[in-house]
Amino acid sequence: MTALAPDIRLVHQLLEHTARRVPDREVLVTHEPGATRLCYARLAAAAQCPAAISIAGISMTENTGNGHPGIDPSDMTREQAASELERLAAAILHHDELYHGGDAPEISDAEYDALRRRNLAVEQAFPDLVREDSPTKRVGYVALDKFEKVRHAIPMLSLDNAFSDEDVRDFWDRIVRFLKLETRPELTAEPKIDGLSLSLRYEGGRLVSAATRGDGTVGENVTQNARTITDIPTVLAGDKIPEIVEVRGEVYMTKQAFEMLNRRMEEEGKPQYVNPRNTAAGSLRQLDSAVTAQRPLKFFAYAWGEMSEVPEPTQMGMVEQLAKWGFVTNPLMRVFTAPEELLAHYHAIEEERASLAYDIDGVVYKVNELALQERLGFVARSPRWAIAHKFPAEKAWTVLKGIDIQVGRTGALTPVARLEPITVGGVVVTNATLHNEDYIKGIGNDGQPIRDGKDLRVGDTVMIQRAGDVIPQVLDVDLEKRPADAVPFEFPTTCPVCGSHAVREVNEKTGRADSVRRCTGGLVCSAQMAERLKHFVSRNAFDIEGLGDKQVAFFYNNPHLRLRNPANIFLLPQNDAKSLKNLKDKEGWGATSAAKLFDAIDARRNVELRRFIFGLGIRHVGEQTAKDLARYYGSAEALTVAMKRLADGDMAAREDLISIDGIGNTVADALTEFFA
Repeated sequence: MTALAPDIRLVHQLLEHTARRVPDREVLVTHEPGATRLCYARLAAAAQCPAAISIAGISMTENTGNGHPGIDPSDMTREQAASELERLAAAILHHDELYHGGDAPEISDAEYDALRRRNLAVEQAFPDLVREDSPTKRVGYVALDKFEKVRHAIPMLSLDNAFSDEDVRDFWDRIVRFLKLETRPELTAEPKIDGLSLSLRYEGGRLVSAATRGDGTVGENVTQNARTITDIPTVLAGDKIPEIVEVRGEVYMTKQAFEMLNRRMEEEGKPQYVNPRNTAAGSLRQLDSAVTAQRPLKFFAYAWGEMSEVPEPTQMGMVEQLAKWGFVTNPLMRVFTAPEELLAHYHAIEEERASLAYDIDGVVYKVNELALQERLGFVARSPRWAIAHKFPAEKAWTVLKGIDIQVGRTGALTPVARLEPITVGGVVVTNATLHNEDYIKGIGNDGQPIRDGKDLRVGDTVMIQRAGDVIPQVLDVDLEKRPADAVPFEFPTTCPVCGSHAVREVNEKTGRADSVRRCTGGLVCSAQMAERLKHFVSRNAFDIEGLGDKQVAFFYNNPHLRLRNPANIFLLPQNDAKSLKNLKDKEGWGATSAAKLFDAIDARRNVELRRFIFGLGIRHVGEQTAKDLARYYGSAEALTVAMKRLADGDMAAREDLISIDGIGNTVADALTEFFA
């Protein structure tokens, strides 16, 4: 059964229900025709990069080096123009490679700009002679308003992970058992590049589109930006090129290039970037490709998607073919016929990791023979024939400077460690999660010791671990370095924001107090309300473009726009029009950004039911539960009727609810409380 998008009036009713749970109720959604609309769009990328630099000045230079210096393009013959464009394309590519590779430039910025201006002038005089490898095709001069969506012909799946040598041996054994092989299979092993996945589509040997991985099924069109990366050929070289070729790989930034970029940012008095991976991702997702062109991005090719024909029968053969077509492939890729050989290569790469020019976070193993890959197939959203053997999480010691308490949307009081800054895994860590009250005490709610029963105190020297994009954690404490005046941390029993009691609920099944202490203020608590609003507009809920955490906080604290509940979001355009000072006139905003936000809010009348349910922020109702509810009830009308019956104590409605696979009494109680 298809889960229907909720009717707009029912949506308003549910939003109003949420609003009624807040004491401040003077602003509610009205039902006047066209007064409010619901919108769902893609969140804007995190603003990591500085403002785009416009490229101007296309006047000719008097001397462009060899070729035909000083000749006005309008006076050139076609032969001279073609020769000049060939020379300029080669020269500019050479200097791009020097710059992006981190080597010392051979010419000044002014001389480089002169080459580009000369190239553009000749192309404008002879537009039919513009080359496929033209420098102007490697930079988009017009910034985009947003990225178009691209559906991958073949999904870009993620890989299962292995975290130990034994996991790798199990992976090998599963392959052998599944295939019932009499001989040892061949497996490839290559470094797992820590970057951003990209899919490049070629038709007739020419690059026609480039898309990010996105959710694996739908990505974003970054073709203009991909053309600025020197490792990505716009025209494939060599032979055996199918009519349709999708090449997949990783966009990354070398450590040296990242350091040079940060030095430049420091010299210009601008904020420095956090790590190469995030910088590469942010650079690739610039709406103005001229900004991307200034970033030293690289690309490793290692896989493929849609192919009208596959020219080689093995993984290694295909990667070698990618190199022949003009792509950069990883030189550390090898083929092995035993699990111990894979592990030996893994540990060799691990030892070499620090000296590599780029960041890696593991080694990927793949069955080499493509026919065997096809036999193995896929499970869920990952292939059976490949696995990523991750490196152990990096650890470091630092000092615990303080403990702050944050209040989440469900009232959970979460302690956060404030740390002496320390670099872990290439990232400067200043904060780490401490999970809950028991984690600080060193004794779990089941009475079992945590960290051998050692508690955490301000001033302690603690071990920090960071694995991938996971929030850093505090693993251990060195008691020998504990200050003499360090005292046990007293966890608050009242909410630090609203002052309401903070309690640990008793689990009915175990009879134990919950590990999490929660504020009982509900939506009276401004912290919970603000976090609920952030959740409502988040990517997997309403996904409203232009309403990130900072913008929600801005509107929440603005006395004129009164963003206090989800219903208020859809009144922002109307309330802004009534305000004495419009949003476009406020600091950090402008006419364009305000208009885009209001257009986003007004862009769509309906959202998918699963997104709406998830967006309500009901405790214990995560994405999967929201999907299950949407699938079962099918429409907002049916859901509304069922929830009203549930809130009225109708046992038949409750039994119907808990009959849904994956939903039990805990979720039923949470829904009852929410809709009561």
